[in-house]
Amino acid sequence: MAKPSSRDRRAPEIHLGYYARVAGVRLLVDKFFEACDTAVQVINLGAGFDTTFWRLLEEGRPVKNFVEIDFAGVSARKCHLIKRHKELMGLVAGEEADIRLSKTDLHSTRYHLVAADFTDLPTLEAKLAESEVSFSCPTLILAECALVYVDQNKTSKMMSWLANKFSSCTFVNYEQLNMNDRFGQVMLDNLMSRGCMLAGVTACKDKASQVARFTDNGWDSAQCWNMNEVYSLLPQGEVQRVEAIERLDEKELLRQLFDHYCITVARKNSASFNFESVNFD
Repeated sequence: MAKPSSRDRRAPEIHLGYYARVAGVRLLVDKFFEACDTAVQVINLGAGFDTTFWRLLEEGRPVKNFVEIDFAGVSARKCHLIKRHKELMGLVAGEEADIRLSKTDLHSTRYHLVAADFTDLPTLEAKLAESEVSFSCPTLILAECALVYVDQNKTSKMMSWLANKFSSCTFVNYEQLNMNDRFGQVMLDNLMSRGCMLAGVTACKDKASQVARFTDNGWDSAQCWNMNEVYSLLPQGEVQRVEAIERLDEKELLRQLFDHYCITVARKNSASFNFESVNFD
């Protein structure tokens, strides 16, 4: 097999973008667990091939229930991959080894992979019921570059529904930011040229629009950090190690790129759980 050439390697800014995204979301996930003194629930919207469930179990985190939602084409492929790999299936099955499996859906005692359009609220509610979701359990909802593909009216209705249904909840959202400036317009044109229609891009105008997506729809509070801010708040020894691997000399393009992505944290607190500590400060 031929080795990949240097031309096949992506730019260091792209790799560092992935690093900052993963490290930033992981830091917030860990803080959510720290804010709870009991087993928690996680719902991943547009989960794709994310492996957070397996990482959390390997770290011994108290996961009561973990639900992944994506379109049928994606969930079917993920179901197939899980079935093919004993390491993945072993953690999914757990000690009870009670698994229900179809072409697109997989259910075990604490892991559920389901096919659904998460903005179709009746279908979403039915899929969450199949996944034995508890609306009183402290719940972390994750979305990474998922909401931007959805019409903002649909997203607003979903946000309101989630805030009304869950008594104690944190939402962590990663996606684009500052899409109205020149650099953002170039990004948008490039995505559209590749057939990526961002129906929800109006919420990516600035930090205020990202926060309002939640606070206008029943969430107690929300904060938004652009990825330059996130990058500066990550452990700097690790950042320097990764930059050395990528041989990054000039940071101007990286700064521009990071200025156009963000992580937003929204919170629905209760008398039992307060999630204000889930932040980068």
